[in-house]
This record gives sequence, structure tokens and C-alpha cells, in this order.
Amino acid sequence: MNLIGNWSYPTSVRFGAGRLRELGAAARAAGMARPLLVTDPQLAKLPPVERALRVLAADGLAADLFCDVKPNPVAGNVAAGLAALAAGRHDGVIALGGGSALDAGKVIAFMAGQSRPMWDFEDIGDWWTRADPNGILPVVAVPTTAGTGSEVGRAGVITDETTHTKKVIFHPLMMPKVTICDPELTVGMPPAITAGTGMDALAHCLEAYCGLAYHPLADGIAVEGMRLVKENLARAYRNAGDLEARAHMMSAAAMGATAFQKALGAIHALSHPVGALYDTHHGRTNAVFMPYVLIFNRPAIADRIARAAAYLGLTPSFDAFLDWVLALRAEIGIPHTLAGLGVDDAKLDLMSRMAPKDPTAGGNPVPLDEAVCRRLYESALAGRL
Repeated sequence: MNLIGNWSYPTSVRFGAGRLRELGAAARAAGMARPLLVTDPQLAKLPPVERALRVLAADGLAADLFCDVKPNPVAGNVAAGLAALAAGRHDGVIALGGGSALDAGKVIAFMAGQSRPMWDFEDIGDWWTRADPNGILPVVAVPTTAGTGSEVGRAGVITDETTHTKKVIFHPLMMPKVTICDPELTVGMPPAITAGTGMDALAHCLEAYCGLAYHPLADGIAVEGMRLVKENLARAYRNAGDLEARAHMMSAAAMGATAFQKALGAIHALSHPVGALYDTHHGRTNAVFMPYVLIFNRPAIADRIARAAAYLGLTPSFDAFLDWVLALRAEIGIPHTLAGLGVDDAKLDLMSRMAPKDPTAGGNPVPLDEAVCRRLYESALAGRL
């Protein structure tokens, strides 16, 4: 292992029930006087957005609402958001919602002052250095799910409609200036969304922990995030009003995204093409692939997984950890196969070509190529472990 790494943990997080009331103060702390509130069309009709706008108005902040964001955001959503930003002469973005709204809001703020096309800033090499940092507007992030952790991340995932591929837009200054993690906003979340977003948090922690880069800070955060998922996801799934479980899951989500600056891997590399082509829920898709990827990676991660299993209170073995993942998926209604997500083999060749090119593929502890990805897709389609 090469003992060299670049580590970053600068996010300012206001965590706790009821802290949405501090949204106006957070926006002002980020330098905003006229924010654009970015969310999704479903959430725009619900009380959290109404409350957010009311808090901002009470603090004298003139905010407009933008909600043209798909569950898997596309470039057109970013373009529409930029038009709304310019029309309202907004000086920052409040991104409120799940991962789609957070990613879209961050990319809108990032692109506000750029002259180059968005795809010029894909997370490839040092492409982020092409950006004009002075043109990046501040972001305040307010997650309403406990999954992606985008509220503490430096990137946004946007689908290119022309190629049907998910692309990661990255810049260090895309990190939100302030994040408000208010678990009250996740109370009442439907069980299926609770399950999918919670498994997304687990996937982030798991893949970060299994990555081969040297990052002991990320490893510690990731394994504690897995413990919080183990002890709280099924509770939150069973009881939509369990505020304690939802608070712990919100922490686990932020921890996963903090940890995955170390690495992601095959779970995400396989999931991204499926989401782009079939518009599946990202977290549920990750959850389907999780055991198949664990088994594929076993030769490289068995010892690490055994240590994690011990920390989670399981028998210290790879098999015990795998059995726990399978049992958790079953308990919270995650399908065992891609067919359970409405995915068939019609685009198998295309997905197999796309997956090893995904930017997350390089972090997998076992190398990926087209043949390997095809075998993993076939296993997940057939339910063959």
C-alpha cells in the first residue's frame, strides 16, 4: 500500500432536530441575500419546502423556487436552473431535497459563472482546474433523505441525455458552505425511499472502506457509518416516526459521502448505467448489486470485511458480513435481482461496455473490464450468488 493521500473534511454542518429554523442564518453566513431554492417537483408540494421559504422570508431573504429536477438529474435540468438563477439575479443556491436536488443545485451554482460547457468539468484527471473559481456561487445544502450524502460532497452526478451516461461534475468549491442536517425532515419518508436511501449510505461506507488507497480517516468514518446503518436502518424502515433512528441514518449518510473521497467501486460502476438507461432509484440499484460485488471482490477484501464484521458485532468473517447484508436487504424489501427493478437483459451489452468506463470503476479493489461487468450483470439478473 502506498502511504500517500489527499484528505479533506471542511464542511460546516448544523446537525439536529428543528435546525431548519436556522436556514436564513445559514444562507447569510454563506454570503447570500437572494437565494434560489432548488428542489424536486414532488417535494415542492410538501411542507418542508413551504417551511423553508417561510423561514427565509421571516429572515428577510427573497428566495425563488426552482423545481424542474428529475430523479436522475439531466443536463437540461441544469440549463433550466441556470436560466432561473439569472432571471432572478440570485447570488447563491439553497439545495433542498434528496440526492437529485442536492446534485442539481450544486452543479447549477458551480456553472453560474463558467464559460465552458458543463462536460468540460467531468471528474477526469485535473479537468476541474479549467473552472473559474470566482464564478462559483455558494451553496447551502438541506438533505431530506438519509442516503447520498451529497450535502457534504464536492461533486454532482448529472445524466448526459445524448449518450445516456451518468457523469460526475467535480470541483473542490462545489462543497456546500453550510449544511443543515435536520432529521425531522426525514420523518414520514415512505418505507421504500427509506430503504433505498439507507442502502445508498451503506454502499458508500462499504465501498470507501474496501478501497485500496491509504486513508485511515475515511476507513474509521466508513466502518462507524456501517454500524449506524446496521443498528438503525431497519428501525427507520419499520417506523417512519422514529426520530432517533432517522437522526443516526442522516449521520451515516453524511459519513458515507465523507468517506468515499477515498474510493467507490463496482457497486456504483454497475449501478450508474442501469440508472441512466432504466431510470431506477440509485440507492435501490446499489443495494441489488451489493452482494454480487462483495463476492466478486472477496479475494481482495476478505480480511478487511472480517474486521468490519467484528466491529459490527457479527462473527468476524466475510461470510457473516455477507449474510447480514442479505438479511438486511430482505428485511427492508430490496429485490434480490435486477428484474425486481424492472431491468431486463435487452441492454446488457451496452451496460457492460459502460460500467468499466464509469469514473467509480477505478476505485474497485479488483480490476473491472467489460467481460467482468457482463458476468456481474448476468449474476444480478439471474439472482446467482
